[in-house]
Formats: sequence, structure tokens, C-alpha cells
Amino acid sequence: MDEETTRNDIRRLLKTFGIQADEAINAHLVRHPGENPLHLRITLFDLTDYEGTPPDQPLHLEIEGDIHP
Repeated sequence: MDEETTRNDIRRLLKTFGIQADEAINAHLVRHPGENPLHLRITLFDLTDYEGTPPDQPLHLEIEGDIHP
């Protein structure tokens, strides 16, 4: 697989996540209005089956932030 294909796969996955996350967060805010910020954690981790030989440093990313109503 070439680098361009890999980058396109990553962008497609992140774009899909971004759109779905935006819709889910907005729907949640509509269902649960309030004055306090919504504190979120977004986690990315690798679900690949490495057939018993996982990488020494698994892919893992967490970010946290607030969404103000």
C-alpha cells in the first residue's frame, strides 16, 4: 500500500468520525440542555488482531476537552 492510499484511508476515517461525533454531541446537548460545559474524552486505540505479536508500543491517543453550551 502506498503512502497516498494510507493517508486517504486515515482522512476518510477521521472525517466520518468527525461528522458522526458532531451529530452525536449536538443531539446530546439538545436532549440535555444546561449551563455547565460538557466534559469529553475522545480515545483512539488499535483493535487490530496482530495474531499474538502486538507492537511494543500500541497505538493509543486520548484527548479531553470541554464543550460550552
